[in-house]
Amino acid sequence: MNFEELFWVLQAMVGLGLVIAAIAAVRFKNLVSAVIAMAVFSLILSLEFYILQAPDVAIAEAGVGACLTTAMYLLAIKKTTDEEVIE
Repeated sequence: MNFEELFWVLQAMVGLGLVIAAIAAVRFKNLVSAVIAMAVFSLILSLEFYILQAPDVAIAEAGVGACLTTAMYLLAIKKTTDEEVIE
């Protein structure tokens, strides 16, 4: 297997991983599980940026998209309650 074939196989695997993570994030009923799926999506996307030879964008995506955004969502979920608001 030469480098070009390996590149396309890796691209297909990353694309499939992105689709699976996105579908999982939408389909999960539990908010924490959905946020974790979104973090996985961001990590796979940062891998895609690295493969496309943009390591600075990959580091930014991993730091902001996967870590910071996930922490913010989890803190927001922690502040919510399970009670419904009746007006």
